[in-house]
Amino acid sequence: MLGILLVSSFFVQQVRAQETLIPDINYGYLEKLIATAKKNYPEIKVRQAQVDAARATYHQANVSWLDAFTASYIYSPKSSLNLIQPTIFNGYQLSISINLGQFLAKPFASKAAKEAVKVAQFQQQEYDLQLAAIVKRFYFQYLAAQADLRLRSGAVIDGQTAVKQLKYSFQKGETTFQVYNEALTSLYQQGGFKVTAELAMLTAKTNLEEVLGVKLEEVK
Repeated sequence: MLGILLVSSFFVQQVRAQETLIPDINYGYLEKLIATAKKNYPEIKVRQAQVDAARATYHQANVSWLDAFTASYIYSPKSSLNLIQPTIFNGYQLSISINLGQFLAKPFASKAAKEAVKVAQFQQQEYDLQLAAIVKRFYFQYLAAQADLRLRSGAVIDGQTAVKQLKYSFQKGETTFQVYNEALTSLYQQGGFKVTAELAMLTAKTNLEEVLGVKLEEVK
């Protein structure tokens, strides 16, 4: 009787041990998780703000070409006579001066600002890839934790069934107290493993929700 119980328990545990999390992976849902993280995670917003700031600096550099030019005017009334600095033209006279050094530096400043935009965009793209990888890793860890919890829960159920049957056999004198006690000890151990698996599953879920910015149940 005991041999049959042990073989049966071993067979069930072997079948469950062959479980795989591959069928649990939902790639469509995974893409939704990645999109949610990119929408909510604060660092993504920081990267976008850096791109916007770099673009603003670039546009400012293009407009600042006018800074090299200085315009002024002189007004000479027609009725006045200036013997010290005689003028040929009367009325308003417009003059434009140029800061040559500043003028020549503008193309380089504009190019530097343009390159800064590219750098900010590349950094944003790099972080997008990093965030996607983080979400995938946490998602797979969460699925693995769920699979492990299923195994541990199944082992506890199997252990409870074996203990009940062994208790009945022990009461009828068909098995020894040592065998019954070993089954009880194994059941307690499986219960501890289940609690550890529950903690691992909750931790994996928390890690995933941290990068999502929302509860996992909110992602449909």
